[in-house]
Amino acid sequence: MRSSKYVVIRMIYKEFFILSPNVLKSIRQKIKPFGAPDGSLPSTMNKQKIIRYLQSIVAIPMMAVVIPLGGAQAIPDTTTHNVKIEVSSSAITTLEQEDLKEKADTIDSFLKSRGSVLAGYGAKFVEEARVNEIDWRLLVSIAGRETTFGKNMCKNPKAPNNPFGWGSCKFGFDSIDDSIEKVSASLGGNSENTAHHYQDKTTTQILRKYNSVIPNYPKEVIRIMNMIDATDPI
Repeated sequence: MRSSKYVVIRMIYKEFFILSPNVLKSIRQKIKPFGAPDGSLPSTMNKQKIIRYLQSIVAIPMMAVVIPLGGAQAIPDTTTHNVKIEVSSSAITTLEQEDLKEKADTIDSFLKSRGSVLAGYGAKFVEEARVNEIDWRLLVSIAGRETTFGKNMCKNPKAPNNPFGWGSCKFGFDSIDDSIEKVSASLGGNSENTAHHYQDKTTTQILRKYNSVIPNYPKEVIRIMNMIDATDPI
């Protein structure tokens, strides 16, 4: 059984350091003055750097509570304090890895229950979502809406390994891994050819660009996202 101290650190981490893609995009906009002279952020700035930036300048206001790590009863203190939470980078790394694995397992379990050929790619979906700062459920849910999670893959022989209906099934990929990488990069605004469509967009805005023909398309995909996991905000 894990120690009380470990559990407390994990709670603090999940509360303050797991940022949704939409929150990350908002932070990027707010800290642009600290980037290049033209106001843009370096392309290498990722979530870890943003977290370190926030840790260096933000004192997180919270209600201080004496948390028992040795079994003693908690003594609440109703005084509001500004507490600077310090968590080692190694602790954040370990906890983030656990969080990513949990999400990957959730995706694989969900896809397996539906007999999807994409089951087993959970870690790839989650990793590419992390790299490109998009919701970890987004691309899986697009696959669900477009091809019933890959069961009805694009039939065009010139568009193999395309479970996402990408490019109206006119474009193919070398492998499923390749398709996850490239479509995730596009949705995150990190592909030169499609950045003008998807850069700095919320999940709903991404979906409106992805399919501008069907009015309810964003709602339909978001419904699937919540079927995968309804605890993360969209």
